[in-house]
Amino acid sequence: MTLTHDRAIEAARGVAAVLAKDALERDRANAEPLAEAQLLRDAGLPALLLPTSVGGDGLGWATALRVVREIAVADGSIAQLLGYHYVNVANLWWVGGLERWGPPSAAGQWLWGDAVNPTDPDLELVPDGSGYRLNGRKSFATGVSVGDASVVSGTAEGEPLLVVVRGDAPGLVRGGDWDNLGQRLSASGSVRFTDVAIGPDQVLGGLGEDAATPRSSLVTPAIQAVFGAFYLGVAQGALGTARDYTRTTSRPWILSDSPSAAADPYVLATYGRLVAATRAVEALADAVAGHLDRADAAGDALTWEARGELAEQVAALKVVSTDVALDVTNTIFEVTGARATSNAVGLDRFWRNVRTHTLHDPVAYKRREVGDHFLNGTHPPFTLYT
Repeated sequence: MTLTHDRAIEAARGVAAVLAKDALERDRANAEPLAEAQLLRDAGLPALLLPTSVGGDGLGWATALRVVREIAVADGSIAQLLGYHYVNVANLWWVGGLERWGPPSAAGQWLWGDAVNPTDPDLELVPDGSGYRLNGRKSFATGVSVGDASVVSGTAEGEPLLVVVRGDAPGLVRGGDWDNLGQRLSASGSVRFTDVAIGPDQVLGGLGEDAATPRSSLVTPAIQAVFGAFYLGVAQGALGTARDYTRTTSRPWILSDSPSAAADPYVLATYGRLVAATRAVEALADAVAGHLDRADAAGDALTWEARGELAEQVAALKVVSTDVALDVTNTIFEVTGARATSNAVGLDRFWRNVRTHTLHDPVAYKRREVGDHFLNGTHPPFTLYT
């Protein structure tokens, strides 16, 4: 069934409902999210961004980012896994390889992982006939352990290239070592490549700053927009879970005249502040999604100026989504009470998830970018983080 925007949101909510049933138990088990990945495939969500010309649904970023947000309400880890997939698969038309890799990806609802972390030592692509041999290790490789294919960055004779590695490629070894505070089911452990064969059709294109075009460089604002989407979803999930607990379990403080915690004026005011802040982030996230859609649709006509305006708006989203998500996931304990810290309740998973991922790149640098644009009209420079 071809997905429309509404059907995609409905499918995402169906996935979220399944994930919510045992989110805490799965978080504690810290297992590879193989079943969760299959749940995404079965719902038809991986192919929604792929063009109709290769069998995809041809939907845009407004849909993809909303899907990520809906899933993050239930499980931030799986939202990250899917959000990264959308950016990874978009490289097929931003950098190259759509005609070769698009049709099987759409037909099989492939999930795409990545091993491109620029703070890790570069992987080496050694020339071998008409192709290469890939060697090296990446400490963080979201989705590679459960993906059908992955985009991988390596250096070939001093030039950075982006290549495709299938999930069953000989020489690919998954570390199975992701054991962090939060985002525990995001499949973000290490990966090692040992003489992995890379044929000519697996080379997507150049990845360095010299090779970047405004459109190919959308990879960075897109992934940052994904961050904002799932931080927002986690905050919304935390608020919804806290609300249910306050209504059913929390008790009014002994000095309160209120008949229930849900009637206490201080509890109401705190929820009001958190809800208002979250709605503000939601409005900005929707604006960013539309901006990203327009930039992507511009294709080769996209200018560096337009790309820079998008990057600044995404930076603003990163700032407020980080601040609000951390505030919400921390403050919900004040409106649920001491008993809500029980491990059986598991409210801490929301904070652990956003605290872990918001350290991906320092938000202070995003604040500086927004301030520099406001004062001096500058745009964030292109890097694999901006």
